[in-house]
Amino acid sequence: MEDFEAIYRRHLTEVYRFLLKLSGSSDVAEELTQETFAIAFEKLGRYEDRGKILSWLCQIAKLEYYSWCRKNRVRTEQLNEDTPSKEAVPLEQMIEKEDSESAKRILHGLPEPYREVFLLRVMGEMSFKNIGKIFGKSESWGRVTFFRARKMIAERMGGDGNENL
Repeated sequence: MEDFEAIYRRHLTEVYRFLLKLSGSSDVAEELTQETFAIAFEKLGRYEDRGKILSWLCQIAKLEYYSWCRKNRVRTEQLNEDTPSKEAVPLEQMIEKEDSESAKRILHGLPEPYREVFLLRVMGEMSFKNIGKIFGKSESWGRVTFFRARKMIAERMGGDGNENL
């Protein structure tokens, strides 16, 4: 069995990035990352499927994020802090244009899980395999959900869904 410190070191960055993409705030992501690992530490002895530890941690993180939103009466659209990435991705290029507010409204208006899958893939640069694991689904589910999210965004922007987002 892997010790908790090794799990923490190996998955800290991924959990933080996941929460950063959900919340859009580095302060919130830092706070919730620590909460996530505190809960994981308490419950590690009861966790049985050691092969999927990252998806388990992300599930805890997601629940902590939703709990934080309820406690603070925050809707996800209210979190505005933009987090720059190492390189510009198509969504970030789109947001930098004149219609950035419209693009943000469209993105935040997507139903779950489409919004979350899109953010994890584009902003979090996660693989479809890891996205599927987070949701307890297959890699194919991650691909299909991302494709549908991309199509919804393009349609809401007035395109036909085939644009390269």
